[in-house]
Amino acid sequence: MIPVKRWTIAAALLLGCLAFAAAAEVDVAIRYFDKRVYYAGSDTGAILVQITVSNRGASTYRFKLADERAFSVDFDVRTMSNLPLEPTEIFTRKRNQDQPVFFREVSIQSGESISFTEDLRDYARLPAPGSYVVQARLYPELYRATSVPHLASNRLSLSLRPAPLAEAGSPPPALDVETGAVLVRRNMPPDQVVEYLLSARQKGQWEKFFLYLDLESMLGRDGGRKRAWTAESEEGRQRMLERYRADLRSAVVDGDIATIPIEFAVERTSYGADEGTVSVLEKFKFGTYMEKKRYTYNLRRRDDVWTVYDYTVINLGAE
Repeated sequence: MIPVKRWTIAAALLLGCLAFAAAAEVDVAIRYFDKRVYYAGSDTGAILVQITVSNRGASTYRFKLADERAFSVDFDVRTMSNLPLEPTEIFTRKRNQDQPVFFREVSIQSGESISFTEDLRDYARLPAPGSYVVQARLYPELYRATSVPHLASNRLSLSLRPAPLAEAGSPPPALDVETGAVLVRRNMPPDQVVEYLLSARQKGQWEKFFLYLDLESMLGRDGGRKRAWTAESEEGRQRMLERYRADLRSAVVDGDIATIPIEFAVERTSYGADEGTVSVLEKFKFGTYMEKKRYTYNLRRRDDVWTVYDYTVINLGAE
């Protein structure tokens, strides 16, 4: 007969082995959510990293995902000489606070995955330009001060440039994923701007899609977001823009403008010195039928560049 204490230890070891066996069938992968030129410093824009947990096993995989993500994930960021960077003060403070940790249990069926996005700047101090290696760690049973099992992701290379002096605090430029070149806004008439935007959406080229969107004005279309924007600091506003950008990509907000049209045709363009509208007939595929909608894009010209700052949609029925 096995004594109770020995039986408890044996049971715990068995459960640990089962957990590790399940974790062996799980992949944690990271990628940059919206690849950009990144700069050193805390006020030069978010570095959004998408974390994807995939179940390659035959059975359902379950793990805990904390509302405060610091208890579910962190990042190991190292220099090219393998020196780890320090965590941010706010990250350290969150983990050291004596407070209850609220979480939900996530179930991933075989062959499925779940993704969420985190700002690397919330986790690691990135004060100096240079090259770094980034790896995420997921804690399926939540982080504790004592040793706890975790799942490690793939590694990403991160290059930080010196912060630009002339445009401190402005969003960093986006990269063309096809060429690696920095995307630059050009002086195009309103109809060509809208065609560029819609073509980029059809090709899944988010960097080009956002290039001619006035995100600040788009964000302010919602009264609640506009009030929150007014109350925020400059750094907080930059974070709101990055979050709004992420929500647009996920169709959490303003899903109409992010929906991919199968076809589109510019019907009418009207503009003056600084304001313009472009009416576009767009068609969308829904199952076995095609739905038609008329979009009217409102554009504004600043520094000789037209950008979309608002839009309306009229449903025209199916065909």
